[in-house]
Amino acid sequence: MMKKIPVYKHPASYAREHDELAAYRASNQANAACKEAIEAAIRDHYRDNRLDTAAVNQVVQQFGYDRTFHVLAITVCQADWDRRYSPDNRAWANAMSIPANPDAWGTDRNCYLAVNSHPGLVNLFLSQTRKAYAQERQKTSVRDMIWMSSGRAWRGKKRLTWK
Repeated sequence: MMKKIPVYKHPASYAREHDELAAYRASNQANAACKEAIEAAIRDHYRDNRLDTAAVNQVVQQFGYDRTFHVLAITVCQADWDRRYSPDNRAWANAMSIPANPDAWGTDRNCYLAVNSHPGLVNLFLSQTRKAYAQERQKTSVRDMIWMSSGRAWRGKKRLTWK
């Protein structure tokens, strides 16, 4: 399953120098599959001028948030001139610090991982993904607070009691 392959966030030159080409290649293949899955999800779930949130679930279940965000950040950064991406999503993508990944001819390999759907739809997909991730984190946070306030917590094999 692609979700279990860790996202390799360094360029090929770094992978070559550190003898990590196998990890780089596996991650790159998963990134390409994620790109294609995002394109398919947008194509399959865009109807009547509306992108169904099921598109996000379809991709995230298969690839996880980390890889999905990585591919979306590459997409937005590759089109930094395109104002169809919201300022908020552009700022988010630039904060992800996606390094350039030049090949022998100077072409950034990341361009092959950019989603080729309409930028307005990619922007909407990214916004929905960020919102779903924030909601999921909020649920986890609330669940942890309830668990901690119940008076029972475990650390290793020892039980801690919060008073």
